[in-house]
Amino acid sequence: MELQILVSKKGTKVVTASNLHLALGLPNKHYTINVKRWLNDVYEFRDGIRKPELLKDYARRNPRENVMEDFYLSVELAKLITLNSKSKVKQKFATWLLNLEDQVENAELLTTDQVLAVLELAKVMGLVSCQTACEHQHLETYEERNGGSAANWWNFRSSILGYSTEKLKEAMQKVGKKADGKSQRQMLMQVDKYEMVRTAVIDLFMALGKTERYAKNLGNLAKAFARELNVEIFDDRDTPPAFIPRLNPELVNEVKNLRKGRYLQLWESQKMAS
Repeated sequence: MELQILVSKKGTKVVTASNLHLALGLPNKHYTINVKRWLNDVYEFRDGIRKPELLKDYARRNPRENVMEDFYLSVELAKLITLNSKSKVKQKFATWLLNLEDQVENAELLTTDQVLAVLELAKVMGLVSCQTACEHQHLETYEERNGGSAANWWNFRSSILGYSTEKLKEAMQKVGKKADGKSQRQMLMQVDKYEMVRTAVIDLFMALGKTERYAKNLGNLAKAFARELNVEIFDDRDTPPAFIPRLNPELVNEVKNLRKGRYLQLWESQKMAS
């Protein structure tokens, strides 16, 4: 019996409890008892040790389509259930679900809306005001996680971004340009301006609480879009430049204020559609 992955109305990858029960080779007569236990047990989720939550980890399946009660389960919950089961084939399915979960968690599987939002982010991150706002928001998140301390902030951020002031100075020397007195942003303009877009997107998603790998994957995607679109960098912090391309004002506002509106809410923990 194969395990089938379905896609909910919200674009979330799910499996059904009935299909999981069959795939694990568990006795049919124990289905009702097992499912009840699955949904009331305690598991070690990514966000902590807790019970499954309705519309976050599972949702009821339309009873009119099924004779027996059934549920949609998130990939993470399905994996945890599988690991805790007594099935003889649990290693096979747990490994497969773990790989799928890892793809979802690390931005290797994105919805169409999310891809389009990253495309829009690549454009608005051409504004230095958006870049600096994301950096400040990332710093605030870092301080919250470290008891209000900003110690080691620059080293931490450099390790994520993959460059430091010293590395940028070396890059400037290689292209025959002087680095004295220049900020990182000024040096990036000379070395690789699209890296500023990547940096801003990484800062944004780190501020939103995403993992380093997830943030870097989205940053890399945004940089690729920026290069393809020939995104220009505009320093609009003091006096707006004479010419700025038409940008999405709604997304600019969300980015500058870290407000989850129509775009950034696409990265909230998705609720499952029943």
